[in-house]
Amino acid sequence: MTTSEKTLTAAVFDAVDDHTRPALTFYDDATDERTELSWATLGNWAAKTANFLVAELGSAPGDDVVVDLPEHWQTAGILLGAWWAGAHVHVPGDGGLPDSPIAVFTSAEGIDAHPDAEELLVAPLDPFALPVKGLPPGVSDFGSRVRVHGDQMRGPRYGGPALNGVAGETVLTQARSAAQTAGLEPGGRVLSTREWRSAAGIVADLLGPLATGTGLVWVAHPSGPQDRRAETERAVLLPD
Repeated sequence: MTTSEKTLTAAVFDAVDDHTRPALTFYDDATDERTELSWATLGNWAAKTANFLVAELGSAPGDDVVVDLPEHWQTAGILLGAWWAGAHVHVPGDGGLPDSPIAVFTSAEGIDAHPDAEELLVAPLDPFALPVKGLPPGVSDFGSRVRVHGDQMRGPRYGGPALNGVAGETVLTQARSAAQTAGLEPGGRVLSTREWRSAAGIVADLLGPLATGTGLVWVAHPSGPQDRRAETERAVLLPD
């Protein structure tokens, strides 16, 4: 299967030789969280999300999915899962959102921003993906819905729009170009506080490292300089 026939996520994971290596290490200095996901574990979350979309919601390649979430390891799993199912992911900020997405993933704080969503899922955004309590009727907990699904996925052939109208192959090319500009190398690690909740940030600062097989250490609410942490994580510190 050529790159253009693969889903974006399949192309990302196919480029990784050792799936036991860390793929994403997430810090939150506001809560003292540190969560590390290997490529295999990140792939499992992505596969569960993809299988949920296909098996429960009947998602077909090209269907619209909205991801309205801050930077978090669960957000990465959701994005990769949606792409693995062949979904066209939309994030806020670039030309509006689709009228009838097959699913909307958001946080508890974002529920009111999507009053017309037919399938609204709330990501807990905690270290263990524990269920979110007190959700209103018609709103689902992401962790509970996807956890029961399989952690392996064989995605469809899909070369259409992947992120805010841009084709998956183009997104992948842009991500690898950003990684090359930043000097990222396969098998290395980088520490970053750069945003990736916008489409541009997702391409350059999430997919850029992942699409080149570079482990990403990402810090939310950073408290002070990150030089010492980068040294501890054996990661190259990217400038803000």
